[in-house]
Amino acid sequence: MTVLGGGAWGTALAAIARRAGRDVRLWVRDEAIAEAINATSHNPAYLPDIPLPEGIAATTDMADALRETDVVLLVVPSAAVREICAQAAPHLPKGVPVALCAKGIEEGSGYLMTQVAEEELPGHPVGVLSGPTFAAEAVKRHPTAATVAFPFGRDDRLAPEKSPAARLSVTLSGLNFRTHISDDVAGVEICGAVKNVIAIACGMMSGAGFAENTRAALITLGLQEMRTLIGALGGRDETVMGLAGLGDLSLTCSSTTSRNMALGTQLGQGIPRAECFEGRPVVVEGELNAINVCDLAARLGVAMPVTETVRAILHDGADLQASFAALWARPLLAEPDTMALAFTHPMAEGSEVPE
Repeated sequence: MTVLGGGAWGTALAAIARRAGRDVRLWVRDEAIAEAINATSHNPAYLPDIPLPEGIAATTDMADALRETDVVLLVVPSAAVREICAQAAPHLPKGVPVALCAKGIEEGSGYLMTQVAEEELPGHPVGVLSGPTFAAEAVKRHPTAATVAFPFGRDDRLAPEKSPAARLSVTLSGLNFRTHISDDVAGVEICGAVKNVIAIACGMMSGAGFAENTRAALITLGLQEMRTLIGALGGRDETVMGLAGLGDLSLTCSSTTSRNMALGTQLGQGIPRAECFEGRPVVVEGELNAINVCDLAARLGVAMPVTETVRAILHDGADLQASFAALWARPLLAEPDTMALAFTHPMAEGSEVPE
């Protein structure tokens, strides 16, 4: 198998597959990183203090990385998915499945990552791997689980053990890593894109000095936004409550190990964006996805108040404290939403404040 992308999660997936007994080639951009992995079984730029299993073949040559491969994991930032797919296309053996591990929506087109890959890699089954997976913990053999989602056609349902999802699930699963199988590709992808934005929101409120009540409320509201958007795209409620939904959301919103949570925390503390991460140019997927998720939701007529609040703060110069106060002062709704009730919040702007 081949892993395209030598960041923390790409390196971790290469290690997981190697420990499961697979022959693994890992494509990286940096020659120094490839040489270090091959010579020392360490990635000096990502996961530098964690030993990798021997036998991962790292290379900067795309043709070499894809030679005779039987499955590809694409593990690059969402903004680079189209570029890397185009680079891979001439070298990818016919019909080889490709699983996207990027979590996002393409700027401009509004495409999900699998739709980008399908456009660049016609004739290849395209799916997604997602779930609550901090890379360092997975490499350290902490028990970890994720979801593998591919479309299931007629032949896949007649012989599910031969489907791309089942084959990749078996390829990756080992003593400390397991995968569950899904056919709700859009649902799994939306969960991955939205959870990053909600994690920024949780970080903002944590950095501003609020605690567990606030985080629990934002996680719950985030799940509702996932569910609404997934439903508009024809996905299923079960996905929201699975590993890719509730699992990944709860993990990402609970620790500054997540770059999304970490960014939000720093912004909530009043640190200017340019000075976050000590000024290092760290890619935070939820930062761009705050725009792209909102744009997709607007096209589908879906309201996503938490996501819209994060976008306004990150990209429109909105005040953090005032924006979250307005979020909490939205109309009072019912649970379940089938009750179809809404009342003006007594603290909403323009309302008379009670004595």
